Amino acid sequence: MAEAAEAAGLPAGAVNILCGLGPEAGAALVAHAGVDQIVFTGSVETGKSIARAAADTIVPCVLELGGKSAAIVYSDADMDGLMSSVRWGIFFNAGQVCSALSRLIVHRDVHDEIADRVADLAKSLSVGPGMERPEFGDNMGPMISEKQLERAEGLCRQAESEGAAAITGGRRLNRPGYFLEPTVFTGVSPEMTIARTEVFGPVLSILPFEDDRQAIEIANGTDYGLVAGVFTSDLDRATAAMRDLKAGQIFVNEWYAGGVETPFGGYKKSGYGREKGREALWNYVQTKNVALTVK
Repeated sequence: MAEAAEAAGLPAGAVNILCGLGPEAGAALVAHAGVDQIVFTGSVETGKSIARAAADTIVPCVLELGGKSAAIVYSDADMDGLMSSVRWGIFFNAGQVCSALSRLIVHRDVHDEIADRVADLAKSLSVGPGMERPEFGDNMGPMISEKQLERAEGLCRQAESEGAAAITGGRRLNRPGYFLEPTVFTGVSPEMTIARTEVFGPVLSILPFEDDRQAIEIANGTDYGLVAGVFTSDLDRATAAMRDLKAGQIFVNEWYAGGVETPFGGYKKSGYGREKGREALWNYVQTKNVALTVK
């Protein structure tokens, strides 16, 4: 990466890559007096540690932390488009994406239809090493580590103990590697652990709602506010929902809509500051006011 930066024209030494573990290399870096700006992507707990260290040196931070992102699905949503968003929103990279679509809040009138279609989608995915299935699109790969696999599977078991139903998945695959089945839960209520805790895995919770107010309350009812979505053919309803949703990105009818030019960041414990786009560049600029009087 550093060599590529130099090849692209950056001065030698402008980009430096330090390899090491967070408690050692990372902690030394964020506490160093020569650092003028910190941008971090990772967990809430590590973000808190970085913010504390930055407070000692009075250094500004951009923190992109966890998420428990929800999509509100109204009864007039385009179901085929929704399934495409679910496919990429929660099963891409085995759900190990900070902005993953981990909660689907659906109108009760279409709850059963959506649950059936999402379950069929999850069952249709092949799971295994990407090198075995080069047809990118129907393959889901592994969790990043055994520890993360055990944590995700443990949250699935806890969800069942709290009364949620795994209509598909919920267990590791009986094969070498850190593979978790694509998982879909129904019977989930907002106070359950699975509805509030970031799994960081291919685990989707489906929650029903009766009216617009309840949908917004459920979507906003976590400590996070990274991404939210609205699926409806009624743009007035979508506009009303996006005003009330407490999230840094609102996707309407397509999860992951936007691009590198659109600001990215969170509300609440999802962090502060923005990455991407022109707004991200302002994080690296400090205003200097010069008042000059000539006599």
